[in-house]
Amino acid sequence: MRIAVPDLISNSYFPAIAAVELGFFKEEGVDAELELLFPVPKTMEALRDGDLDFVAGSAHATLMAFPNWKGARLLMALAQRMYWFLVLRADLKAKRGDLSVVRGLRIGAEPGVDLGLKQLLVDAGIDPERDHVQIGPVPGATGAGVSFGLTAAKALEEGKLDGFWANGMGAEIAVRRGIGTVVLDVRRGGGPPAAWYYTFPALVTTERKIAQEPDSVAAAIRAFRKAQKALQGNPSRATDAARRRFPPTETELIAELIERDLPYYDPTISEEVVSKMNRFAQDVGLLTSPVPYDQVVATSFRHLWTT
Repeated sequence: MRIAVPDLISNSYFPAIAAVELGFFKEEGVDAELELLFPVPKTMEALRDGDLDFVAGSAHATLMAFPNWKGARLLMALAQRMYWFLVLRADLKAKRGDLSVVRGLRIGAEPGVDLGLKQLLVDAGIDPERDHVQIGPVPGATGAGVSFGLTAAKALEEGKLDGFWANGMGAEIAVRRGIGTVVLDVRRGGGPPAAWYYTFPALVTTERKIAQEPDSVAAAIRAFRKAQKALQGNPSRATDAARRRFPPTETELIAELIERDLPYYDPTISEEVVSKMNRFAQDVGLLTSPVPYDQVVATSFRHLWTT
């Protein structure tokens, strides 16, 4: 079974790492292989093309390879709410929540992920074009094995960017090195309230996989759910899960980041969340019209969310 994430050295999709590295797929009798495939549009395209069985990635990004949700389903949430951080150069001395400071700045954001930042700024009354906010790729964030968040922190340190929109690991590294300040943490209440619902980390598969191998799909959901519960019960297990995958510094940090995220480790995907995410997708041009809940979520597996 092939599972991919668009960012590996990160807390964003960590239940995928824990499900494999802590042996929960083996408990389900499944031989699972985890890989990094960046950026998220490419990850979803590989799922569509049959090169992957599952993706742990941004829920909204499914639409980049499966127009109007045709051919794919969300299986569960890895966590709730949009989960990226806006980090700006420390010397700007930006205050938490003050988005006006982004005017005229260069901000790095991953393809697909950048849609969340652009819409967030619009909802906050900032027009990126009018206000000369340059949102684009992070220098060096290409190729196999690249960690977007860490690369973004490095680009900030080298003066190639004024800020970045990335995962909690990249944000933490930038803050601890004294090179960056967190201006926005959407998940915990920063920015326009609507931004909570733009997207969330999700486990995704194809309709084909569900039809042909429902037992394998159920096993994957159970493995991910076991990983969520194991981390909730003992966040320090994140260190063991990361040891083979992460560099030493990030291995030492991950348990702390996961502990912060645990209040959001809820596998539920509600109809309200889907409706609001679809509204965001329409606003950014990923979706042409509203799509019913049961055409977005694989509802036949919902009972596994409470196991």
